[in-house]
Amino acid sequence: MVQYLHLEFHICRLGADEEDNLFRSINSYRTSLNLTTLRENDKAKCLADEMADQFKNQPCTNTTGANTVPGTEPQFSDYPNLLSKCKLNVTTTRDAVIMPACVPNLVPDLVLSNYTMSQYSNSLNDTKFTGVGIGSDDNWIVVILTTNNLEGSFTPDNSSANILFQLGLISHAVFLLMAFLLLQ
Repeated sequence: MVQYLHLEFHICRLGADEEDNLFRSINSYRTSLNLTTLRENDKAKCLADEMADQFKNQPCTNTTGANTVPGTEPQFSDYPNLLSKCKLNVTTTRDAVIMPACVPNLVPDLVLSNYTMSQYSNSLNDTKFTGVGIGSDDNWIVVILTTNNLEGSFTPDNSSANILFQLGLISHAVFLLMAFLLLQ
C-alpha cells in the first residue's frame, strides 16, 4: 500500500504546488482505505494559510509538527484574530482538527508521511471529517480537517449575534463621532 501511495504522489506532483499535491495525495490515501474523499473548504484553507504564516518563523525540530506530543502544541494567543481574518468564529471550528507539520523544503514524500504515518493518521482515517483546508509557508504546512456538523463546518460567521455585535460597534462609533463633533 505504501508503494502505491508513493507512486501516486509522484504522479500528482507534476506541475502542482505543495498544497494541491498534498490534497490529492491525502484523498488517494483515504480512497485506499475505502474512506470518502475530502472536499476543499475555502474557510479552512484561509485559516490554514494564516496559521502557516504564524508558524513560518519557528524552526523545525523533533518536537514540532507531527512529532509534537499531544497537548504541547504551540498556543496562539491571536487565534481569535486569525479566525476573524477568515470570517470565522470558534463555534463553527470547534470540532475541526488542526495539524501543522514542519518539513524542510516541503519535500513531497516527507510531507505526506508526516500526515499518514504519524499521530495525524488517526484524524485522516476518521470518517467524521469531510472537508480539508491546506496552507503552507516556508517549511511549514498546515492541514485542517472539517466536519459536516455546525461545530466543525467552518461556515462563515453570519450569525445574528455577530451581526448585532457589529451593528453595536458601528452605533458606538457613530455616537462617539457625534459627541466629538458636538464638543468642538
